Amino acid sequence: MPLKNYLDEIRDYTIREAPPDAGRTALLVVDMQYYFRELAEPILKNVISLIDVCRKKGLKVIFTRHGHRDPQEDGGMLKEWWGELIEYGTRGWELMEELDAPQELILDKNRYSAFFNTDFEERLQRWGVQDLIITGVMTNCCCETTARDAFMRDYRVFFIADATATSSEDLHLATLKNLAFGFAYIVDTRTLCQYLNCV
Repeated sequence: MPLKNYLDEIRDYTIREAPPDAGRTALLVVDMQYYFRELAEPILKNVISLIDVCRKKGLKVIFTRHGHRDPQEDGGMLKEWWGELIEYGTRGWELMEELDAPQELILDKNRYSAFFNTDFEERLQRWGVQDLIITGVMTNCCCETTARDAFMRDYRVFFIADATATSSEDLHLATLKNLAFGFAYIVDTRTLCQYLNCV
């Protein structure tokens, strides 16, 4: 899916603007794993740019890694829905090496939301995080579900239009419109980096 200016296409829905509070912000990089490499390639440069800026500013950077130790036991509806799942410990389960992820927390999960059956929220609370930047794949599944979940827990969500990706442009745009309408500030990589570099 080629990158384009999605903000132009969702302009009617992006009626709210705000900069993140850098002192209370964390970056979440969702499921940038080899399993999703083809989807993730077009946004990889932007995701790395955001990681670099956040590291330089001393912000928390968290990576999620989706996987199932025993799909029959822990697959649930995902197993029924998709059939094939990412198995824990396989090459597809590993994070893409360009991210240099071992520097930071890697949060293992087996559902769409990063909050489900993890200690993610406890960590955010301990770190004093109020604003959450979301990047990664897939826009309309793990990224969107986590964004909605974060909003319902009273976090301000900054969802990066050109640093999230999925299998079709229609699905990507549908998520951006829905989140802009009711759950998140939709911005692009350049704008988010400018926000952070101004503090």
